[in-house]
This record gives sequence, C-alpha cells and structure tokens, in this order.
Amino acid sequence: MEIGISTFVETTPDVQTGEVISHAQRIREVVEEIVLADQVGLDVFGVGEHHRKDYAASSPAVVLAAATSQTKRIRLTSAVTVLSSADPVRVFQDFATLDAISNGRAEIMAGRGSFIESFPLFGYDLRDYDELFEEKLDLLLKLRESEQVNWKGSHRPAINNLGVYPRPVQDPLPVWIGSGGNTESVIRAGVLGLPLVLAIIGGSPVRFAPLVKLYKRAAAQAGHDLSKLSVASHSHGFIAETTQLAADKFFPSTQQAMNVLGRERGWGHYDRLNFDAARSFEGALYVGDSETVAQKIIHLRKNVGITRFFLHVPVGTMPHEEVMRAIELLGKEVAPKVREQIAEWEGTHNR
Repeated sequence: MEIGISTFVETTPDVQTGEVISHAQRIREVVEEIVLADQVGLDVFGVGEHHRKDYAASSPAVVLAAATSQTKRIRLTSAVTVLSSADPVRVFQDFATLDAISNGRAEIMAGRGSFIESFPLFGYDLRDYDELFEEKLDLLLKLRESEQVNWKGSHRPAINNLGVYPRPVQDPLPVWIGSGGNTESVIRAGVLGLPLVLAIIGGSPVRFAPLVKLYKRAAAQAGHDLSKLSVASHSHGFIAETTQLAADKFFPSTQQAMNVLGRERGWGHYDRLNFDAARSFEGALYVGDSETVAQKIIHLRKNVGITRFFLHVPVGTMPHEEVMRAIELLGKEVAPKVREQIAEWEGTHNR
C-alpha cells in the first residue's frame, strides 16, 4: 500500500488576511513539502498542471526536478499532465529527463484535465476534447515503447522514423491514467493495461468500487496480468493532532476554494454542513487526527481496492507550516498504521 501527497500549488487569497503569496514563493514551499514527504517515508508526491492565476505550477516536471537532489526514494509524478493540450514528445522528454535526474523515480499521470485554460492558450479547440486525448495518449505510449517512432494523427504533424531522446531510466516509463470516474476512461485504462488514478473528491468513496471492478474486468479481457496493475485514489484531506483541530483548520480555505470553483461551474454553495458530512467515515474528505485518517484509508483499501492513496493538501491557501505538519503526521503516524493493518488484513484474507 503506497501513500503520498498531491498538490495543485494553489495561490488563492489567504482567508484571514486576503494576502496572495507569489507563485515563486508557493513553488519554493512545494519543493520543501516534497523533501519533507521523502524524509518521513511517504511513497509518492504528485504536482498538478494548471494554467491560471490561482495555481502556480504550469510545469510539474520542473517543480519535481527541483526536489530531486534533496530526495532519495520518493516517486515523483504529475497529477495530472493535461495531455490533451500538450505535445506528447515534450511531455515524454521532460519526464524522461526527470527520470534521469531522480535515477528512475519519475511517473506521468495523464488526464484530460478538469480545467480548460490550456486549450485556447496552446491553440486547441475544445470541440476536439476527447479526440485530442485519445490521439495524444496513443503517441505518448508509442514514444515510451520505442526509441525510433513512426506515428501519424490528425492534430499533430506526423513523426517519420525519428528518434526521441533522452531515454528514461525506467523501461517503460510509468504512465498512469487519471480519471474523475468516467466509465469510458476506466475501461480505456484497463484495455491498455495502464495503472488508474481515481479522483474521489465527493460523495461516498465506496461508490467507486464498481468502477475498479470494471477496470479490472476490461484489463483481464485484454489479456493483462491483474497482479501488475495498480489503482490509486486522490482525495482532499488534512491531518492535525485532533480531529476537531484538523476540521477547523482545513474548512476555511476549502470553503473558499470550493465556492470559487462552484461559481465557475454552477455548483451549490459549500458550507460547514457540506464539509462535516464529507468528513464523516463514509465521506470523501480525509480530515482528522492520525487514527481517523488511517482508518478511512484502510476502509477505502478494503472496500474499493486501491493500492495507492494520495492525500491532496492543501485545498486553497493554508499556512505552509500547517501543511508541513500534516505531511509529517501522514508519513510518521498514518502511513505506518495503514501499512501494518493492511498487511495483517491481506495475510488473513489471502489464506
């Protein structure tokens, strides 16, 4: 069972002061968070790609590379790379370079992305949203399969027997499919035999169990070895010394961020009742003390079948020292409990 952190490197106004820190400061803070995550024994750190004012990381590979010389074992991934509006050649080269710097710890999490700012920025038509992803994923997988590439598509110039460099340390370079729970994307990941990441940020996480079964069924029918496939979840959360403290610290910035997005997307108002319901044992917020969060992750593993868990923190802007403390508690207290209890459960379950 792998446990890690994901972040969107947000630079929203501070709820208390209204201050907005610079993109540069927030990026430097995230590098410190990656280093700490490695030090406390977490398995993976993911940085999301965005192209708007309130998110600072448009190039996850560069941010992750900044931490490589200060880390030893933690895996480094995008969360996600917006592949639909990217050039797969440059994506592959960037992460192959990160793989070299980190000596084999890079991963790509490819997704359509839930934000659309990158499409007009790079000259793509949103009407081609699905077709762009399918075509570019096909090219990305061909790039990792072979040094010399022959490829032709509709949205990018053809590649005629050209070499793509550098080659990564890992063969193949890991490519995960990120999904918000779309049935088609889950089936695609299974057919391709690619590991799957589910964004579980609302409702009951257990409702994703049928999607995991569908993913595995599609993979099995395509002839893939299920023992080699992984399923991850990405969920918002926060850890503090007590559950009440964690809730009180995490709610203000979460409410602000959710209501900003809600106004853009037509969601209802997000209030403390919504928040408290979501942090219940059956909800999608992993907010509480170490024991509370550990038991929710264990519950997710047993009932949905995930093998990797991303705690997404912060949501909105929180004090850096509070985020660092949450990462420390996840690595030193939550992760050992989860790994130990899952190992015991699997030992009994597999007899």
